[in-house]
Amino acid sequence: MRTRTTAATTGLVTALAALLLLAGCTAPGASPRGTATTQAPAPAQAGGTGFDGPRPQDQNLLAWTGDPNDAGHVTAQSAAGVGGRITLVRIVLREQISWSNIWLGLAGLDPNAQLANCYLGVYDAKGSLVAATPDISPQLMIDPIAKPLALAEPFTAAPGTYFIALLLNGNWATNALTLKSTGAGISVNAGLTPPNLRYSTLLTGQTSLPATVNLADQSTSTINTGWASQWYAIS
Repeated sequence: MRTRTTAATTGLVTALAALLLLAGCTAPGASPRGTATTQAPAPAQAGGTGFDGPRPQDQNLLAWTGDPNDAGHVTAQSAAGVGGRITLVRIVLREQISWSNIWLGLAGLDPNAQLANCYLGVYDAKGSLVAATPDISPQLMIDPIAKPLALAEPFTAAPGTYFIALLLNGNWATNALTLKSTGAGISVNAGLTPPNLRYSTLLTGQTSLPATVNLADQSTSTINTGWASQWYAIS
């Protein structure tokens, strides 16, 4: 009696297992025996769901010191304050570019200004002059807009830190010849020390941009008087 009961139970379990196996092989969407079931990843959504902010490429530029929409401030200095003094604005390039122009935001004109020996240039992180414009004095007398000023010789700029240099010379009315800026002066250098200041001045009595400068000599004395950080872009 005990033997027959055990045999019957064993036969029932075997039949049930066979039935479950058959159902698994024939059910819609079932995986073959021994094959792991994986769920297909959700398709990636094109674009992003968050606001990424304006980029220089959105305005046919290669780089900038900041979104020009934020350069709403107008800054001015007297000829005695910045004449012959090199003003530096740091810019960090994340990729290699072919650099041909420096864009400057010219906000206001002095029709009676007498300008000469005014330049824009580019220094690398070692303080070497790698490019410069011809004298931009004529361009500072016309068209108070954001405009490109061509380098005398375009160059290939590798990723890294650069300093855009502005040199003004001549005589002008302080609040007539004005430039667009971010409005930041003292605060722009928060957390920084020479030779890595984001905004600074160097030297005095210059009539041209020297071949090399010592970035360790960066000064903020003029910056702290209200000479706010100029807006620049690159193309």
